[in-house]
Amino acid sequence: MAMNLSNGRKRARNHDPRKPRKLIFVNLAALMKDDQGRPFIVVRDQGKKKRQFGTEAVKSHILAARTVANIVKTSLGPRGLDKILISPDGDITVTNDGATILQQMEITNHVAKLLVELSKSQDDEIGDGTTGVVVLAGALLEQAAELIDKGIHPIRIADGYDHACDIAVAELDKISDVIEFTKDETTNLLKVARTSLGSKIVSKAHDQFAKIAVDAVLSVADLERKDVDFELIKVDGKVGGSLEDSLLVKGVIVDKDFSHPQMPSEVKDAKIAILTCAFEPPKPKTKHHLDITSVEEFKKLQNYEREKFIEMIQQIKDTGANLAICQWGFDDEANHLLLQNKLPAVRWLGHAGIVREMSFGTTREKMLVIEECANTRAVTAFIRGSNKMLIDEAKRSLHDALCVVRNLVRDNRVVYGGGAAEIACSLAVEDAAVKTPGIEQYAMRAFSEALDAIPMALAENSGLDPIATLASVKSQQAKGGAGARGKFGVDCMNHGNNSMKDAFVIDPSLARSSSFSLRRSYAAWCSR
Repeated sequence: MAMNLSNGRKRARNHDPRKPRKLIFVNLAALMKDDQGRPFIVVRDQGKKKRQFGTEAVKSHILAARTVANIVKTSLGPRGLDKILISPDGDITVTNDGATILQQMEITNHVAKLLVELSKSQDDEIGDGTTGVVVLAGALLEQAAELIDKGIHPIRIADGYDHACDIAVAELDKISDVIEFTKDETTNLLKVARTSLGSKIVSKAHDQFAKIAVDAVLSVADLERKDVDFELIKVDGKVGGSLEDSLLVKGVIVDKDFSHPQMPSEVKDAKIAILTCAFEPPKPKTKHHLDITSVEEFKKLQNYEREKFIEMIQQIKDTGANLAICQWGFDDEANHLLLQNKLPAVRWLGHAGIVREMSFGTTREKMLVIEECANTRAVTAFIRGSNKMLIDEAKRSLHDALCVVRNLVRDNRVVYGGGAAEIACSLAVEDAAVKTPGIEQYAMRAFSEALDAIPMALAENSGLDPIATLASVKSQQAKGGAGARGKFGVDCMNHGNNSMKDAFVIDPSLARSSSFSLRRSYAAWCSR
């Protein structure tokens, strides 16, 4: 018997099957076979490995999750840094979006993987704040590890976190303000969208992208029901131009052009016939074979096809359509006849106010824009950029802005950013902890200290002294009374004013309440 095993295995020839055979895996394991020839693997140094139990295992998981949180911590805020991510295939992604960073990281620890799910839940539910939710979750776990070292049981820590989170959410309701807006008066919505885009790569064009986000959401929103159908908003992009060339189309953009270059580039009051079958002469359903032996027979076939094409074109025109779209395309003969019959067509019965071609740059690439469609509110945000990486990041940034505006349509209460809301909640939890008897007060104080991680990270990423900045802002909120609570935060842009209300740095209250609950649940589960 001859065997040839790769990966550093030894070759065995003419081995007696009644005796155990040993095949060596270099530095990995040993493959053995018993008397019956059944293989089994003996892992090297297995006896030296130690299984972790109890508190040691919990702290090990907390360390892994904290390590992941610290990676995205430097991407928090308007001065946060972008990350360059390279996939196994060599694809490059440049982003500071927390959910995108975590999803593309290769994480093996199962508790750390839950951070990815936490960020994804925040992205699915709220759409923004994915970095902040991970940073605060990491801070809560760090505080939990210290409490475990003091001998406090994880169950008591989880109970304290639950109580502190309820207090923090209640404080958010107290410090929240209501902003008014209508479909005609969108000033406040534009300011909120600009705040969301301030930390993104599109910040140089944030006024334009903020208007795109607000107009897109209000186009599909039902303000009476406070509902936004995101399925009606499409975000598309094409390489070329600059970010300033991006636009919002009140309709649909199709990556096609008219099938014949001499067809008109614009059709007004378009009545569209959408063909789901091939635009070609009928063929027998059974297998067939056609022999052409003379020029006359070929001309007969050609005339037959022409007659069928003319008949199909007339059937389309009889419906009142002045534009035909076919998913299977049109061949050259069909294009010629469509042009002669003045029936524009797209290679690929509705109604649209206008269908026009849009060309790009010197490449003369074209796309179709279908606007003023009947019985639909669909809109398309069309992003331009110098390269694919820029367009992808611009799409993610616009998605965050769209979600922020949508959240305000659902609930128009807001809290102030720059860490102001977290500091106010930290002070409230700290005051409640003093009045709480029992061990839970330690967990509540830990929750309060973890909330300070957000303003400290913002200050550190902005080049400020984290401790001094936090102490100053906390002092302003504590001494200012109820009117100042939740209004002062970290001046990341160095405007010389810590008032987030004056700078209009605001976030939807719905987003903060949801993120607090997600963080609390994750930290409590991991510390058990």
